[in-house]
Order: sequence, then structure tokens, then C-alpha cells
Amino acid sequence: MKTYRKLSEEELRQQLTPAQYEITQHAGTEPPFKNEFWDHKQDGIYVDIVSGEPLFSSLEKFDSGCGWPSFTQPLTSENVTEHTDTKFFMVRTEVRSKHGDSHLGHVFDDGPAPTGLRYCINSASLRFIPVEELEKEGYGEYLALFKSNIQKNK
Repeated sequence: MKTYRKLSEEELRQQLTPAQYEITQHAGTEPPFKNEFWDHKQDGIYVDIVSGEPLFSSLEKFDSGCGWPSFTQPLTSENVTEHTDTKFFMVRTEVRSKHGDSHLGHVFDDGPAPTGLRYCINSASLRFIPVEELEKEGYGEYLALFKSNIQKNK
């Protein structure tokens, strides 16, 4: 069983780009349509850039038209926490990683079935692990999720 932790301040500054640091540590937001994963379509999982904890799957990703990666639900709900965000004169639900305490984005109730939710996430908060590398990267337990897609593409 993997353990996940928040990096020290020194590690954060060394390993993250300035944009990743600002977004994950200070609840920043990257520009829509100008981020790494908004239109990414490869099979795999998205993990917290800070702690490595698994957060979302490409199987739950959808094009919401908002310019950020959007998901209907977390891959592992225990790794995602929700907090009330009242910045900018509105009430929203902020989404953070549990172990890394990274700001990920926000969740809205305007998503598709079956959940009706849209997890609108900053690419800068994520690292993508392609399905072919799940085992090597230590996330082999998630391979079964992609089994039907893998056999379909053979």
C-alpha cells in the first residue's frame, strides 16, 4: 500500500514549476484552453502533482466546454476533500487532495449523468500516468479499470 504525503516547502519549490506552485499552494487558476490536459484523451489516471495520490481517471473525463479537464467523479473519493470557497463574491466548492493538500479546482452540480457533477480541475495540479505505465509507476491496482479498453484496442 502506497503512502502519500505533502512535500516540504523546499521540495515543493524544487519540484514544481512556478505555475504549479501558485495553483496547488495558493489556490490559483490556470487559463482555460491553455493548459496541458483540457483536451487530453489518452487512457490512464491523473494523480496529485504534489503527493502522487490517485485522483481521477480518464474513464470519467468529459469535454465540458469550460477549457479545463473535467471529470464526473474522483477515482478514489478518499483522496479528494471538499471545502466551501467564498472568494470573488460567490460560493463554490473547492476540491483539494487529501494527503498533499493541493488545490485542484472546484466541483459544480452541472455535470452529466450518472453523478450530475463536474469536477473542474487545473492541469497544473495533476500528473498523468498512461495506462501502459500504471504498473511501473506503482499504480497497478488501477489496470483492471482499463481492461475492456485495452482488449478493445488490441
